[in-house]
Amino acid sequence: MTAVPSIPHVVGVLGGGRMGAGIAHAFLIKGATVIVVERDHEAAAGAHGRVAEAVAKSAARGTLSESAEEAMSRFSTSTDYESFVHCGLVVEAVPEDFDLKVTALKAVEDHLSGDAFLASNTSSLSVTGLANELRRPANFVGLHFFNPVPASALIEVVLAKETSPELAQAAKNWTEALGKTAVVVNDAPGFASSRLGVAIALEAMRMVEEGVASAEDIDAAMVLGYKHPTGPLKTTDIVGLDVRLGIAEYLHSTLGDRFAPPQILRDKVERGELGRKSGKGFFDWND
Repeated sequence: MTAVPSIPHVVGVLGGGRMGAGIAHAFLIKGATVIVVERDHEAAAGAHGRVAEAVAKSAARGTLSESAEEAMSRFSTSTDYESFVHCGLVVEAVPEDFDLKVTALKAVEDHLSGDAFLASNTSSLSVTGLANELRRPANFVGLHFFNPVPASALIEVVLAKETSPELAQAAKNWTEALGKTAVVVNDAPGFASSRLGVAIALEAMRMVEEGVASAEDIDAAMVLGYKHPTGPLKTTDIVGLDVRLGIAEYLHSTLGDRFAPPQILRDKVERGELGRKSGKGFFDWND
């Protein structure tokens, strides 16, 4: 009989924003004890609310094997890295800035046991570059979850040069245990998903900029013609224009001019039109 893949009994998440809360929810509803660490008590309270809301929605859909209250009894938030001491895995989900991630990952590593694993949810930064800053690079891997985490069927497992074979296999097992599919890639700028997704999105932005078609019609072409579940511009709004700009700038610096951010993207970010989270991006989200 084939063994059923399992997840670590205690999982930590650093950062409880939209992505961090989604990651916490994914592990929590599969039976793990989950701890989210945030920068202050206000942010921790926000993270708790996001996870509680996601768990309640899972209960309403009938996808929980227990009550929402039972699931939430295994969830806690903290502002202290010491809370990660018993975790078998910690997933970092702080903003997409290399220096910020290095500082955060080092602080987490200082509080983990020698056999615990550490992962980054980075969507584009070099996993090998991050690993090189750590004391135990063999215990580090990229776990790129997709937004929104509950609805996404994919986790991109990104292997750094020193990621151990044990961890590579464990990451695939965790993905399966979470009910998702693993795409395994070797570390490269943008991996597979961000590199392709951003390339399409940037070209769609250029088409809007050049007056080729409206954002609505460009997205409709990809949804109806290529069976994309969501068009590239609406996806950009969901991800956040500021996030897409940061990824594009990184890919531009590593892969060349084909990833140069269009002026329309820079202008919208400058005006605070960041997509769904601000109420306006390429689409109006206030209706």
